[in-house]
Amino acid sequence: MSTFTLTSPDIPSGGTVPQHFEFDGFGCSGRNESPALQWSGAPEGSKSFALTVYDPDAPTGSGWWHWFVVDLPADTTALAPNAGAKGGAQLPQGARQIRNDYGAMAWGGMCPPPGDKPHRYIFTVHALSVPRLDIPDDATAALAGFMVNAHSLAKASFTATYGRA
Repeated sequence: MSTFTLTSPDIPSGGTVPQHFEFDGFGCSGRNESPALQWSGAPEGSKSFALTVYDPDAPTGSGWWHWFVVDLPADTTALAPNAGAKGGAQLPQGARQIRNDYGAMAWGGMCPPPGDKPHRYIFTVHALSVPRLDIPDDATAALAGFMVNAHSLAKASFTATYGRA
């Protein structure tokens, strides 16, 4: 039995997210580029993948969705640097970005409030039992999350932190 793993050559698991992945706006001045990601060991029968980046420490009462990608084809094992750019040109054909909590269908970089303790950013890839989620293109992250969890065969995650002085 293989082990399902998610890694990034750009962000060490348990480490600190580099500043250039920070959002560009809301007082932050990063490049707002998504990191390269790669996964392996998905369970047999995986028909697609979903990828999420979530900050449970955001002062919202419900966390913050930084990135949500669904309908990644079953043969996908990696995403290139800045695959989360608006328009999705760097994503595999058929993949869709769900609106993040900045209101964009794209990657939204880290931007915790200045002075907060570093926030945790949970990167997760979900192996799904369906080739495509039955959700509208303008679905909320909550709806997409419900459908991802309803069709999840397995998931792999890593967490990194980021804070601002």
